[in-house]
Amino acid sequence: MGTASSMLTQYDIEEVQEHCNNLFSQQEIVSLYQRFCQLDRNAKGFISSDEFLSVPEFAMNPLSQRLLKMVDGINFKDFVAFLSAFSAKATSYHKIELIFKVYDSDRNGKVSFKDILEVLKDLSGPFMSDEQREQVLSQVLKEAGYSKESSLTLDDFIKVLGQSELKMDVEIPVD
Repeated sequence: MGTASSMLTQYDIEEVQEHCNNLFSQQEIVSLYQRFCQLDRNAKGFISSDEFLSVPEFAMNPLSQRLLKMVDGINFKDFVAFLSAFSAKATSYHKIELIFKVYDSDRNGKVSFKDILEVLKDLSGPFMSDEQREQVLSQVLKEAGYSKESSLTLDDFIKVLGQSELKMDVEIPVD
């Protein structure tokens, strides 16, 4: 695919489409490529943390630091694959897999009580005390059949979240 400043060929579009399990149309991929090129200010072929943080919605997200660990230095193909979890066509499994990766910051394939507590702290900020967060989380885990000592795998996450309808859809504007 060369540098970010080059144009996408039909082959590139089809390759990216296949890489993201055909969750985006060819038009959407072209639109995403244009957005990618806008973010990749120095036309390096990847997007840095600073470039991601230039998007106000991203910078204001309470989970932005966790997300940055996942996307810093991402190329276009992986950028589209990352965003595919937000496609209306993405399965619940695909969406839960992304959520799991956000929680699993140390990338050990398991999410501990501490991992979930850190995300809850990021999300609730000063509106809850550490004690309140621990109580809420302990209760939620207990109701789901887990304890503070449990480490949740992706399969556990699917078991817990698979029952809920996840709304993580983002519409890609197409010119």
